[in-house]
Amino acid sequence: MRIIAIVLAVLLIALQYDLWLGKGGFTTVWRLQESLNLQEEANTQSRERNAALQAEVRDLKKGRAAIEERARTEMGMIRDQETFYQIVEQ
Repeated sequence: MRIIAIVLAVLLIALQYDLWLGKGGFTTVWRLQESLNLQEEANTQSRERNAALQAEVRDLKKGRAAIEERARTEMGMIRDQETFYQIVEQ
């Protein structure tokens, strides 16, 4: 009777080892779940960035106002008959 109990205990420990530490065990699942969560967060950020870029492309395709604004801010361009004022803070 005692040997049967010992054999059953050893079998239970062997089965639990595979469940917790084996190739498809809980630790692997937890690690993969964490990796999945990080990837989903990165995907969400990429979707937001892509939406902003698509909106900017639509604005640039539709009208001249967006193009003019970009030329003024990024390239420092001004129109004819305009006076450029630069305010320097001390």
